[in-house]
Formats: sequence, C-alpha cells, structure tokens
Amino acid sequence: MGKNIVQKVIEEHLVSGEPAAGNEIAVKVDQVLTQDATGTMAWLQFEAIGVPRVRVEMAVSYVDHNMQQVTFRNADDHRYLQTVAGKYGAYFSRPGNGICHQVHLERFSRPGAIQLGSDSHTPTTGGIGQIAIGVGGLDAATVLAGSPYEMKFPKVLKVQLTSELQRPWVTAMDVILEMLRRRTVKGGVGFIVEYGGPGAATLNVTERATITNMGAELGATTSIFPSDEHTRAYLRAQGREEVWRELSADDDAEYDEVEEINLSELEPLIAKPHQPDNVVKVKEIAGLAVDQVCVGSCTNSSFQVMAAVASILEGRTIHPRLSMTVNTGSKQVYTMIAEQGILATLIAAGARIMESACGPCIGVGATPGTNAVSVRSFNRNFLGRSGNKNAKLYLCNPLVATACALKGEIVDPRDTDLSARWEPLPETLRIDDNMLVPPAEDPDSVEVIKGPNIKDVPVKEPLGEVLRDKIGIVLGDNISTDEIMPAGTEVLQYRSNIPAISDYVFVRTDESFVARVREWATDFAVVGGENYGQGSSREHAAIAPMYLGLRVVLAKSFARIHRQNLINFGILPLLLRNPEDHSKFKQGDEIEISGVLKALDGDQVFTVHNLTNGETVEAYETFSERDVDCLKLGGLLPYTRERVEG
Repeated sequence: MGKNIVQKVIEEHLVSGEPAAGNEIAVKVDQVLTQDATGTMAWLQFEAIGVPRVRVEMAVSYVDHNMQQVTFRNADDHRYLQTVAGKYGAYFSRPGNGICHQVHLERFSRPGAIQLGSDSHTPTTGGIGQIAIGVGGLDAATVLAGSPYEMKFPKVLKVQLTSELQRPWVTAMDVILEMLRRRTVKGGVGFIVEYGGPGAATLNVTERATITNMGAELGATTSIFPSDEHTRAYLRAQGREEVWRELSADDDAEYDEVEEINLSELEPLIAKPHQPDNVVKVKEIAGLAVDQVCVGSCTNSSFQVMAAVASILEGRTIHPRLSMTVNTGSKQVYTMIAEQGILATLIAAGARIMESACGPCIGVGATPGTNAVSVRSFNRNFLGRSGNKNAKLYLCNPLVATACALKGEIVDPRDTDLSARWEPLPETLRIDDNMLVPPAEDPDSVEVIKGPNIKDVPVKEPLGEVLRDKIGIVLGDNISTDEIMPAGTEVLQYRSNIPAISDYVFVRTDESFVARVREWATDFAVVGGENYGQGSSREHAAIAPMYLGLRVVLAKSFARIHRQNLINFGILPLLLRNPEDHSKFKQGDEIEISGVLKALDGDQVFTVHNLTNGETVEAYETFSERDVDCLKLGGLLPYTRERVEG
C-alpha cells in the first residue's frame, strides 16, 4: 500500500508509537516559532524548565502582534524576547520584519520538516510541504527544551483539486472559504488536510499558503500541499533552493476521507458575521454598504496579492464613504512594492498603509466604528475580534475586498467595470535579512532583561480526588478564545502578566464574570457547548481562568489546541456524555466530581453531581498517559520539570 504525504513526513520523524489514526505518537520537531503575544509566556516557561540551550534545529522568536507599543509594557516584552532568544539560541525577528507566518515561509520553511508554532496559523508553511502545527506556548517550550511532540495521530483528509481557478477575481481564498462552507469551523477537527490533484499544480506557494493558513479555521491539526516545481521555484526566488526536495503522495496512497473541489466551478465567496464558515456567494449580498476595507494579514499579503490590488486601484480613488487599510506580510514584500511603485499606487488611491504586522486582524489599529461593516481579506471574523463587538466583519478574497473599497458596497467584481492583473510570482525576490538577529555566539555575555510587567508563570496545585466547584458561566456553541481572553491593544500589553490579564477573562461575554468569581473566593467550573475554545492558540485563555480558580470545563466538544492548553495547565476538560445535559447546569450551581484520580487511571468516566438541583450527569474523555500525568501533577510545566530533573 502506498503512502500519503502526511505518513511519509511523520514516519521520517517518528520517535515512538504507530502512526495510525487515533494512536498516540511522538515526533521529533525540526523548527519552533513563537510570537510576542504568546512568546513571552512560552519563553518564561522555557526558562522555568531549566535547560541551557534550545534543542531544536531552528527556533525563531517573532515580534508581530504587540506593535503599537502604547506603553512601556510592549517594549519591555520585545526587549525580553530579543535577549532571551540571543541567550538560548533562537533567531529574533525584529518589529517591522513581518508577520511570523509569512516571514517563516519566506526565510526558514523546508519541505518535509516538522514545525511547531505558538500561533494557530502556524500551518501556513504547509503551503511549502512541511507539517506545521499550532500549539500552546507551553507545548512549544517543552519542545524547545528537547522533548518530542506528543499527539494523537490524526485522520488524513484528501482534498482533490481539479481544473483551474477563474482568475483574476477567484483566488485561493475562495478555495478555503468553500471548504469552510462545506465542513464548518469544526469539520476539520481530528484531521490533517492534504491537498493534491491536478488543480494543486496550478497554484503557486503563496496561494497554497493562503489555503493552509486558513485551514486553522476548519479546526484541522494542519494542512499540507505537495512539494513540487512550484515549491522549487519559490525557494529559488528566496535564495534557498538547496533545501528543496520533492514530496508527493504515492499513486495508491489511502486516505480516511476524500473531498473534491473543481476549481473552475468556484466563484467569489464571502463569510458573513460572526463565523468564518458563514459562507455565501458574494453576489448574494451585493449592495450592502461598506464602511471599512482591510487587505493583508498573514492570509493574503504576498507580493502577488499586493500587485493585483494595486492594479485594481491604479488611477482610481477609494469610495468616500469608507477607509481602506493595507498591511503587507513582510518587510520583503513591503520593500518590493516600494521599489516597484506599487506602494505609491496604493497611497495615491487613498489606502492607509500600516506596518508589516497582524494589525487590524487582532484588533490592533483600524478598529471599525459602531455598527460598521468591515470587509477583510483576513482569516477570522469572530464577534469583537476587531476591537468592537458592534462591528460586522466579512471575509473575502483581497481582490473582491478592493472592488468593494472602490464601489463603497459589497460587489461581485465580475459585474463591474473593474479589471485586475494577476501576475505570476517574480523569479527573484528581494532578500535582506538585516532584521533577523541571529543567536549570540557567546550566550554567557547576554543578560536576559525582564521589565516590571513580566511576571513568573503561575503553576496549579496537583489535581485532587474530589472537585467541588461552582458553575462560573454557562456558554453556547463555538465560543472562541477571543471571547474567553480577548486580544487588542488594551489586553495584549498584559500577555506576560497573568495576574493583570486575568481581569479580562470573558469580559466580552459577561462583564461581571471576574468580579463574580472573585467574590465567591472558591474554585469554579465552566460549561460550554460544541467546539469550545476555537480560534487562536493563546494559552492565556486557559492560564488566566486557571489563575482565577478554574478547575474543570464541561463541554459538548473542544477545539484541539484549547483542549490541550487546558490539560497543560492542570484543568480537567470533560465531554458531556449526553449533549442535552448542557441544559442541566445554571450559573451559580454547585457541582461535585468524586473519584477523579481513580477515574483518570481507569475508564475515564466521571460522574458529575449538581448539588444545587439534584441532577447527576456523566462526563468522559480519552486522555493519553501523558495527559493523565500532567493533570495529576498540576500541568505540563511540573510534569516536564520532573522529567528533566529525573
């Protein structure tokens, strides 16, 4: 039997286990990426483990989130990240060098490698043929310290692409929007998505990266494309052809599931508020007035995209009703569009040019006004993600977004007088790594500098045999980490200060939550619906509630990364055996779970007694041996310390 791409890469890196769906495996990791919103905590955790140097082939610490530096806190975080990277053996990507995913794709990605990143959109580099998985910061820290990455081997979903996109107005963004329309935001949970077929060969690396980037919105572990001549050409243009290798599935490879997408049948699609899977055809909502257009982010900000956007704007002015922002993905792209006159075209048309950073995508800058309609070529439109929960965010491809900016309303550009040029990627790209700082040659000469806002990592007490908690909040389906722990300028400055950031837990969902649980002065539980914790990898959505006293989450289902983050910080994530039991809990109810440690070592079935209303429900999970050990000890940090010291 032949092998698919996922099997080939995993088997080359296998440390233990049998790579079959559902089995526990451990793999050697080649590269680790961190960024400043999650990286300060990840590096603090790495220091707490106590090893003298990173133990992976390549580690890079990026600054791309906390860019406004409105207080000393952001600047102090950046100084800490630069000094800790220099001392312990990581590259440091300075503020302004670009968004971690795009810069990593350009300068570090390698076909056939395995990469972890403390950001949920780490799968971007799957576009070049590497397995790239988003994880919580503590998982990244333990791998930096030399541990293999342990996980359940996912199922593999083959997406067979046929024919070719109807360019220029249909782009790679429409491929992933179609996947979200079909499978929803939880339809990729438990899968790695492998793209192939003759249609895949019509997409270049940056187009593929758009698709793998937004595969995170499916809930997929990661997504991957073959490494072929397109890959080779891209690496040649980056001056890195020597790392290229061919990587493809065998003709008789088998898959757990198969989807087929005829690229020629796609048309411009758009995701309506407030979920990336709320997808319709653009023409179905044409005519809706638009207040803001944002183009860029880690999903759609390659040189090819920027050139195409400028070709639409050339000689025109954006509609007076709205504002338009553009943020390129990297300094490389920024420099090239400046040198080739593209930047001047964008400015002349009235676009606001922002830094090469995440920016408006995470609510840092360009927050829309009250009840504003914002059309974005970004990857998420969760309620409040823009910094304003009254705004309505729509997601579409960057060329459609640009057409909307000119017309002042949502339009299918095929029905307008506009034209666009979709040019191939240049054969040579501008290479200047002067904002990538290599590790120090003499680590002992580097002093790690921590400002007053940087606090130690809190560690939970070991799990007890009996949990007696109050229900702190009862939530519905698809609660995102943005709703548990928001991003944005106000909150991001406290990412290295858990006591301070804990003030913002559930602030967008229930403003009285923090005051309520603090007044109780007791441990508490959370009840969630389907896909609890979708979205960002930010482990602060687990750490800060843990700091306030969270010990257990009862839910219908969990998003992959958040489930692991809960375990990593000693919080028990349990699935309701009967989803209808969700209705048997109310805020303020007192619950008791007895025999916790016995259940962990046994059948992992837990009886939950609602002491307030007398109801009894059953919950369960399928924890790995490592999960069980982590939970018993109070989380992954004490578990890793014990192994290192042992």
